[in-house]
Amino acid sequence: MKILVVQNRMGIGDTVIFLPFIKALSKNFNSPISLLVKKNSKADQYLFNSKYINEIITLERDKNSDSRHNGFLGSIQLIKDIKKYNFDKIFIFNSSLRYFLIAKMSGINDIYQYPLFQKKFQHITNTPKKFIKDHLNLDINEDPVIELNKDLINNAISKFKIDKNKINILLGIGGSGPTKRIPADTFLKVMEKISKVKSCNFFLATGKHKDEQLILEKILKSQFKNSCRPLDNLTIKETLPIIKNCNISICNDSSFSHLSAALGIKTITLMADTPLIYGNYSSKMFPIEPDGVENVTHDTMGKNKINPQKIFDKLIKIID
Repeated sequence: MKILVVQNRMGIGDTVIFLPFIKALSKNFNSPISLLVKKNSKADQYLFNSKYINEIITLERDKNSDSRHNGFLGSIQLIKDIKKYNFDKIFIFNSSLRYFLIAKMSGINDIYQYPLFQKKFQHITNTPKKFIKDHLNLDINEDPVIELNKDLINNAISKFKIDKNKINILLGIGGSGPTKRIPADTFLKVMEKISKVKSCNFFLATGKHKDEQLILEKILKSQFKNSCRPLDNLTIKETLPIIKNCNISICNDSSFSHLSAALGIKTITLMADTPLIYGNYSSKMFPIEPDGVENVTHDTMGKNKINPQKIFDKLIKIID
């Protein structure tokens, strides 16, 4: 049986969140899944060892009007691209009429989709849970899991000189927007506190945006520079085995918090400006909210209210 799953939300985090539902479909039908996702999901960088993923198909649709799947002609092209696979079933994790029509015109007989025209207020985890329950009578309550070859994990120890006698901490200091990037001083205060009681190495995960690089630079110029290893020149695929060798992670609400938790690493998530569900949907996540905020959400603007003492207390509780 050939099954296609459409997950067209943007970014790494959204794709990671949907992994339990994709895995459940594969198990239910005893068949690997083909996945249609946007390029910025970077799914090929972290799903390459996932046994339940058969193929990743790139949805080339973004703000660039020249993108392959944009507009009416782009829809025709997407139909052609999908049709050649001869899929038997399709599961569409959105309410778009566009994808329903594309599925129909691609010759797919069994179409399962969120209720049409009900995009507003859809919950990131409860909606797909209900979707799978309603159509297949399956209860999905698992954490997302990223599978990784043991040889890759073991080889990273020698390649990146990971000292297993120390507490190895991933610091996810990057973020997709300025309101999510916790100041360098917050991380430095936590590093100072933990270094007084534990022997640590810090792996600094961030992107190449200039503001992220400023945070990285400030940490690398600190008293902890000899205990730090920047990861910004590595691909996500190269970074995964390093994360897997860490004891714990402290991450902004970013791709690294999702990747870390899905790799089974206990992850302290710093929730400055995003609904809490993005930082606590996994049992491996331990969220820290801004001081004085009862319900963090979009536009909370709380990055300067993340308390380093709270991070440290949570860190000690987890590693001890």
